[in-house]
Amino acid sequence: MIRIPGITAGILFIFFTNTIAAQSNKITLSGIVKAGSKKTALAFVNITVKKSTDSSFVTGTISDNEGRFSINDLTTGNYYLQFSYAGFLPKSQPVLIGSLSPFLDIGTIELQQDNQQLQEVVVTSKQDDVSNRMDKKTYSVAANITQGGGSVLQVLKSLPGITSSQDGKVELRGSDKVALLIDGKQTALTGFGSQSGLDNIPASAIERIEIINNPSAKYDANGNAGIINIIYRKNNQLGLNGKVGFTTGLGALWIKKENLPTIRPQYQATPKVNPSFSLNYRKNKLNVFLQADWLYTETLNKNEFVTRSYNDGTIINQQTKRNRNTHFLTTKTGIDWNISNQDMLTPSGLFRIEKITDRGDQPFFNTDLSKRERLWQFLEDELKTTAVASAAYQHKFKQAGHLLNIGFNYTFHREDEKYFFNNILVAYTGLDSFKLLSDEHVADLNIDYTKPLMHGRVEGGIKFRYRDIPTNMQFRPGMNSALDSNAGGEATYTELIPALYGNYVFESEKIEAEIGLRIEYVDLQYKVNPNHNTYKSDGYTYTQPFPNVRMAYKINDQNKISLFYNRRVDRPNEVDIRIFPKYDDAEIIKVGNPALRPQFTNTFEVGYKTNLKKGYFYGALYHRSTNGTITRIATQVPPSTLIYTVFQNAGHSSNTGVEIALQQNLSKIFSFNANVNIYHNIIDAFTVENKYPAVSIYTAARQVFTSGNIKVNGLAHLPKHTDLQLTAIYLAPDVIPQGKTDSRFSIDIGMKKQIQKGHGELFFNATDVFNTLRIRKETNGSGFKLISTDYYETQVLRIGYTCKF
Repeated sequence: MIRIPGITAGILFIFFTNTIAAQSNKITLSGIVKAGSKKTALAFVNITVKKSTDSSFVTGTISDNEGRFSINDLTTGNYYLQFSYAGFLPKSQPVLIGSLSPFLDIGTIELQQDNQQLQEVVVTSKQDDVSNRMDKKTYSVAANITQGGGSVLQVLKSLPGITSSQDGKVELRGSDKVALLIDGKQTALTGFGSQSGLDNIPASAIERIEIINNPSAKYDANGNAGIINIIYRKNNQLGLNGKVGFTTGLGALWIKKENLPTIRPQYQATPKVNPSFSLNYRKNKLNVFLQADWLYTETLNKNEFVTRSYNDGTIINQQTKRNRNTHFLTTKTGIDWNISNQDMLTPSGLFRIEKITDRGDQPFFNTDLSKRERLWQFLEDELKTTAVASAAYQHKFKQAGHLLNIGFNYTFHREDEKYFFNNILVAYTGLDSFKLLSDEHVADLNIDYTKPLMHGRVEGGIKFRYRDIPTNMQFRPGMNSALDSNAGGEATYTELIPALYGNYVFESEKIEAEIGLRIEYVDLQYKVNPNHNTYKSDGYTYTQPFPNVRMAYKINDQNKISLFYNRRVDRPNEVDIRIFPKYDDAEIIKVGNPALRPQFTNTFEVGYKTNLKKGYFYGALYHRSTNGTITRIATQVPPSTLIYTVFQNAGHSSNTGVEIALQQNLSKIFSFNANVNIYHNIIDAFTVENKYPAVSIYTAARQVFTSGNIKVNGLAHLPKHTDLQLTAIYLAPDVIPQGKTDSRFSIDIGMKKQIQKGHGELFFNATDVFNTLRIRKETNGSGFKLISTDYYETQVLRIGYTCKF
């Protein structure tokens, strides 16, 4: 049963405000006008658009020398077009403007020179005001006041429908299997098939975020929970323009939990600094853009207290405290070159450098904390370098929205990590270290074709990816070393993925349909150092179809029901199968698994939306069925008390839930949106074999659990161009393989004020105002039980200024 704290209920009723507005759809309508008898193009035909309801004028245009016309910025609804030309009979053509396709083509309109009246085909529809088709939501980062000056990860956690897992990954509907895109592409900035780097991308660099719960066949099939697309800022205004900003703040203002004895202090009053700069110059056929962000933070990244209890009566109390310093610099630049009215070429580049320094302490005590058995101190010096070179070509055919896009993207990503350890015991002190060097090379080629139709569009394309990651881990053990020096060496991850897709979109008065199919071939090989003490080279290949279907029925102007189905895959990433043990925790050690295989998921969903007078109500019932569920499994090899967590395919699991969203403008001052997600997780019984460091078998019984989350975002428009925002989040207890996580709760607030006649903006925000957020979990293994609570830094106060010019 899910319980909501009283303070949450109070927030729900006191602060009903809305934080983020979805962008409205604008449609372009095109066609060609010809003489009916001769079939020749008619130039300079007058074309006007009027509403069907009251015949009021909307907009107008004339046909060009080839008889073609294009009308931009139409909203969804019923219209009729009037065509008039000297010597020809006028013609009226009703037309439906739907919401599924940004471009519609009504084909050829023939005007007659004689008196014969054409029998007109009347096409009508009701206006569909459902925001973004119920499968995609778009949010402006600038409107998220509570997370201004923070990271993309912090912004994501505040958005409706997104939560975070016990290890900090973002989740959609209770699953962290989310594909993260940057400007529509997978990059090393956020990981290919994984989540990385989100906490180090400044929110100031981002324009908007798209959440796609049910992706079409156009997107890569990876990520069963859906896609989060992060769009960088880019301005297309004429002349020279840009934006500068500066944000600073402090975190960890007071101690949530005191350290165990004899270790170095945990970070307090941690500084945050984020200057940002963007510049755009557009003239004639060129548009040049440049963006730079620097983010410096000190963070109490981890402060986890763990109690391990073993069947033989042994109890170990430990703390893992990690003080982190991060420098993060990103620059992005490029040129939009309009070669002609139909052709545009955009070469661009991105360079990122990330410097992370972790200083940690991990003491191990007996049952009553009267005796320290061991102290593990570590220094992690990590340098990540990313360079991305892209070229995008677009050809616009004469028909509006008829496009051919070709893109090539090359990414180089280096991880240079050095770890130094002091293993302090009563009898001696050991000095250990190791070095990891990983160079990732990724080449992506995409060709996409789109053709508008009168009632939708067709699209198709191909994709080719080559990915190569040579990795080298070198251990340097000291006296009585705790490191497994025989588990190092070289390994190479190679991935080859050609894919093709087709998608058809149709919309009529009552029916919407989107049907697509993506076919992917994957060849993954992982070559391991032949002298490795446990693992051997492995890999897999498959050719699989990934269909998607969306059907919708428009009940009336205010109500619509949609049905979704898609099949998706989650391929293990390189770090999931990486064979090297990770020692940032000395006695709970993470290891990859080269035998790991993809998990495949079928998703079914029914959605309903009704438009209210000043808002909307949305509800969805969904079911996900996954085979080969990927998860970490913890095992012990007695008599050692060390615990090894290894990725495994745990068999079948399912996730069935309901999501409810409500958005309402209560007045000109107050508005709000609330999101509730309740789901039922089932993990079927399974048995797995962990091979590292020695073979151990783990068998789990069937797990069943109901969980959920509640999120409220609110906005108050105060006098003198001042806005106040509040976000309240509650996450109920949840099930994980081998255990469960406890509930979590936090409140964020923010305020911003426009100055300098709208060109400047001041803001202040505070995350986790009451410092209540912590992560508690319980893990049960064969012969042991682990209970942990992480009191990491969550409370941060920020103040900032931005100026447009």
